Amino acid sequence: MPELPDITVYVEAIAKRVLGEPIEAVRLATPFLLRTVDPPLETIIGKRVTGVERVGKRIVLALDDDLFVVIHLMIAGRLHWKDRGAKSGGRNELAAFAFPNGMLTLTEAGTTRRASLHVVRGRSALAQFGRGGLEVLDATLDDFATRLRSEIHTVKRALTDPRLFSGIGNAYSDEILHLARLSPVKLTGRLTDDEIMRLFDATRSTLVAWTDRLRDEAGADFPEKVTAFRPEMAVHGRYGQPCPVCGTPIQRIRYADNETNYCARCQTDGKLLADRALSRLLKQDWPRSIDEL
Repeated sequence: MPELPDITVYVEAIAKRVLGEPIEAVRLATPFLLRTVDPPLETIIGKRVTGVERVGKRIVLALDDDLFVVIHLMIAGRLHWKDRGAKSGGRNELAAFAFPNGMLTLTEAGTTRRASLHVVRGRSALAQFGRGGLEVLDATLDDFATRLRSEIHTVKRALTDPRLFSGIGNAYSDEILHLARLSPVKLTGRLTDDEIMRLFDATRSTLVAWTDRLRDEAGADFPEKVTAFRPEMAVHGRYGQPCPVCGTPIQRIRYADNETNYCARCQTDGKLLADRALSRLLKQDWPRSIDEL
């Protein structure tokens, strides 16, 4: 799922192309994408884009007459920009917004349709999409510590909870925890002041560094390489590959549709974290440390 760095670069690229421009037409390939009926989708036709914003992991087009188009890409949704006159359509295209100078399209890979589109009127209606998560790049260390300690979770879960922190998901939380040298399963209530400071600094530096990297990668073009798996990442999606800091093979914990990647040497004092399925299968044969492995 695109997270804060990816969404920020999307927002900048969209604003550069459509700010001040009217929406000339809208095409939906499936009615299931649109999750609202009032105001009708047709209401946005002819309205100028007055702003492009990020709300958590959502992208918002602010329009004339206090209208807002809210796009949630979920896991496999992606945005694309096509020049005026370019061919539209395609098996994965769910929606297209036509502007005088081009077209913004929404695609979703796979067969499971999770991306969503809402049209709402007024800031009060837009507020329902804000989950209350702290914007770490605008926060102080005290703000961060207070939010982190407000509930007892694993630090991985806390970072990815949109009620606690805004815009951070599975991929960048792995990178943040590796940089902070913290175990993903350590409980927030057991974090020391020093560990919270390290986590705060790592969160900010990771989000800023990746936003800058993705911005530079796109350049003047529209960002087309939005993915949660990048070879430059330290641990996320790099199971079995060497840690860039110590060379130890990256480990993982699998659960549901997600997995957490970590370096046992850098983050857990050499201890292997139990994979729910694999450790139960192996039982006493499950290795307890990276050295045993």
